[in-house]
Amino acid sequence: MNLSCVFLPPAACAGVDVQLPVRQVRAGQSQTLPFAEACAEQQSGWTLVLPVEAVTACAVHLPTRKARWLRQALPFAVEEQLADDIEQLHLALGELLADGRYRVYALRRAWLSDWLAVCPTPPGRILMDADCLPDEGTQLLWLDGRWLLGGSTQTRLALDPEAWGSLADRYPRPHCCVQAGADVQPLAADQVLQLDDAHLWLAGQARGTNLAQGDFAPATQDVRWQSLRPLLALLGLWLVLQWGFNLAQGWHLQREADAYADASAALYRELFPQDHRLVNLRAQFDQHLSEAGAGQSGLLSQLDTIGALLGAQVQVEQLDYRSTPGELSLQVTAPGFAELEQLRERLQGADMAVQLGAASREANGVSARLVIGG
Repeated sequence: MNLSCVFLPPAACAGVDVQLPVRQVRAGQSQTLPFAEACAEQQSGWTLVLPVEAVTACAVHLPTRKARWLRQALPFAVEEQLADDIEQLHLALGELLADGRYRVYALRRAWLSDWLAVCPTPPGRILMDADCLPDEGTQLLWLDGRWLLGGSTQTRLALDPEAWGSLADRYPRPHCCVQAGADVQPLAADQVLQLDDAHLWLAGQARGTNLAQGDFAPATQDVRWQSLRPLLALLGLWLVLQWGFNLAQGWHLQREADAYADASAALYRELFPQDHRLVNLRAQFDQHLSEAGAGQSGLLSQLDTIGALLGAQVQVEQLDYRSTPGELSLQVTAPGFAELEQLRERLQGADMAVQLGAASREANGVSARLVIGG
């Protein structure tokens, strides 16, 4: 990590306070200053360290590894793991883990914007304190009145000393406990390291995912833009014309959309005259579709069970279903009669009524008809 950095304490989660005491590490020295004073002394490239309480860390599988598609896939991959509205969060992509998942960090966009707005010089890097711990086993650090947990595990959190006893077995070894000050009781760990200053030590670890991504990435200047002014002017004119075209097209499409909406509402009232109140056409139509398909859930469940019991040697050539008696017929082929008999026993073991029809020897094995249910 850059050794010119400012650590925000957990109290910063409540909102911006320029007089909030923070820890500044600069030129190998650590001191406590009001946030406004600490930021006023920073030059470009300094590091802002956020408390873990303000950041949610998780690990997800992403459908692609191409850099240009990763950020577009992030919101859809993490939406179910986050309680907050995904539109209100800033997402940062972390490292690729050994199991093929990516680390992902989420924090409130407005909260981060408010803190950065009071910085005279924007930070070059934004890190999370628990994410800066060494990437070896499980790391525990006493910092700002609580224990930070990090290391090779995907977990990044702050915990009370009493909680570690019940959590220790869940995290990989070695367990390394790092603390500064003799008045802090160390946690049970494989290694214990005593420090003079925890903030100074953490600033020197030189790791952690930079959360300054997307809209919060540091701005860069390129002097070559001046030579592109004529092209930019032409591009601006084209954009104005395109905007006018889009506006006219949007007005036309809106009129067509309104006409389609009226037609859809009329069709819905024709199909479902018992619904006198139309609030959300799509949601109400989906509900009717769901109710219509609920009766087939038993068949789908039965097919899942049969598919799991077929085995690799038995192939289904034809499937027929009659809903009135609830009868499912399968035309199957197997290498021999023994495999068909074993399949019949497995289906009966799953509490299914099975009838095995006459089997015939064919060129590719034995063919028979199974009747289930009825």
